Amino acid sequence: MTNSSSLDIASPGLLPEAVQRGNIWRLALAQALAGANSVVIYATGAIVGNVLAPSSMLATLPVSIFVVGMAACIFPVGAIARRRGRRAAFLTGTAAGVAAGVLAMLAVVSSSFWLFCLATFLGGAYAAVVLSFRFAAADGVSPERRARALSLVMGGGVAAGVVGPQLVTWSMDWWPPHAFAATFLVQAAVAAVSAVLLLGVQSPKPSADAAAGGRPLARIASQPRFVAAVICGAASYMVMNFLMTAAPLAMRLCGHAQTSANWGLQWHVIAMYGPSFFTGNLISRFGAVRVAVTGLFLTAASAVVGLAGVDVTNFWGMLVLLGLGWNFGFLGASALVLECHRPEEKMRVQSLNDFIVFGLMAIGSFSSGGLLAGYGWNAVLRVSFVPVALAVVALGIIACQRRRTADPG
Repeated sequence: MTNSSSLDIASPGLLPEAVQRGNIWRLALAQALAGANSVVIYATGAIVGNVLAPSSMLATLPVSIFVVGMAACIFPVGAIARRRGRRAAFLTGTAAGVAAGVLAMLAVVSSSFWLFCLATFLGGAYAAVVLSFRFAAADGVSPERRARALSLVMGGGVAAGVVGPQLVTWSMDWWPPHAFAATFLVQAAVAAVSAVLLLGVQSPKPSADAAAGGRPLARIASQPRFVAAVICGAASYMVMNFLMTAAPLAMRLCGHAQTSANWGLQWHVIAMYGPSFFTGNLISRFGAVRVAVTGLFLTAASAVVGLAGVDVTNFWGMLVLLGLGWNFGFLGASALVLECHRPEEKMRVQSLNDFIVFGLMAIGSFSSGGLLAGYGWNAVLRVSFVPVALAVVALGIIACQRRRTADPG
């Protein structure tokens, strides 16, 4: 077992087996429903933005604002969870998800670009809460089962890969002449359903030690293992978002239909979450570092496929490989984070990790639209190799340190 740690000692209060199973299924189903929020925004954000924005250079700004909303709300979500419990944070997030759908509908009907940006910011706040589902699955679970619990909940995203794009295809023309207005209303209703599911999630109550927070955050964050986990998580998510933000608009600019983009995103999201049913087992068998490096190489391969041509098959192949690379890279990085903190430190450390990851991801998201408009799709693909290479180097350093520790002679 490689993802247990000396830090995983005396976890205060394992939950009963039945509660653990119930939490995982509820969180997996909520992940499936909540994933539709992100897929809808990624599928429509740049296209609606291109219609509403005062300049084509701002077409992908709503998607970038979505990422900013994720980063900006991670610490507040963590604070709510630390003081009030995970469920309070979940319900706050789903309320933001409902508001995001309603405001996006109003923005489309009133042709308001900045209202649409506000809606995507709230959608990002909802997504920040959804991010914590993977760590919530590990609450009250024995250390050797945490990677599997984390990956099973992420597996709920497989359904999101079907629900999200088909929701767009099914509802985008319901309200002529306001394309996608009905889609956003349906997305709000789906967020409300996920809130009902999350009401039944039970987590260990926040302890006094958790409120105090344990060791200084700077000391925890200075661990080489934590630094490598953050770099890998950031690179995996940044490149995934970087390419997925631009892909639907790039397909439109290359003359492909919206339905083709929807299908591409559907298989992309399925590839993102489908391997989660066995990624946890792979991490337990081969270690988080090896799984994460595999993910980074798959991500690089996706850019190579994209550079090979602009046919629909190139876009689809790129999106599928990108999804697989994200799954291995991001879940491997998340498992590394679980090795870096004590139980009472988890909320603060997990929030710091996600804040850094999605703060860096926002930079990539903001730049993708300008790169696409100014330099074309191939430039977007070429730039993606840089963060992947940095992450591989960081994980290679950690692997070498572990080998030296295991074999000091």
